[in-house]
Amino acid sequence: MSKLIGYARVSTRKQSTDRQAADLIAAGVRRDDLYIDEGVSGARASRPQFDRALDALHEGDTLVITTLDRLGRSTQSTLSLADDLRARGAGFRVLNLGGGDVDTSTPMGSMLFTIMAALAQMELEIKRERITDSISKRRDAGLHLGGRPRRITDSQVRNALHLIQSGQPAAQVARDLGMSRATLYRRLRSL
Repeated sequence: MSKLIGYARVSTRKQSTDRQAADLIAAGVRRDDLYIDEGVSGARASRPQFDRALDALHEGDTLVITTLDRLGRSTQSTLSLADDLRARGAGFRVLNLGGGDVDTSTPMGSMLFTIMAALAQMELEIKRERITDSISKRRDAGLHLGGRPRRITDSQVRNALHLIQSGQPAAQVARDLGMSRATLYRRLRSL
């Protein structure tokens, strides 16, 4: 008896797979056959739940995903997966392609899948380009690039330097500031 194996993935732990899971269940995937990777990049070759989903696939089963970018980051890796599924006799379905099965064994299905995989890779590359451009513009404008806000001001670090120069142990001064000695030295170098 063939079954649907669902796979969902998000790249960071802050993101939610709720929408993907709901779409997969609505498409007929049973909760027991739903595999979810949270905080796992699509660029990684090994994704624990994805590997389990592939192990669960048997001949006649269908792998179901919501969008092509959940599979991988390159056209080559996505097409390689499609070839592997075809060789195993498993089907493949992408919900954002109108909800129909994409049969990569037919010329039309293979062409559609190849085009969509290439578009997913292009979308990722455009997104990377935009992020790099945005960071560059913010850096050139002297704007904050994100990261953790500094709790310890430059003035406090200068005072710490005076304490160290007056004979206080650096480890104790750093501890009093609530930072590691290495962080204190790094902040001192940056002044």
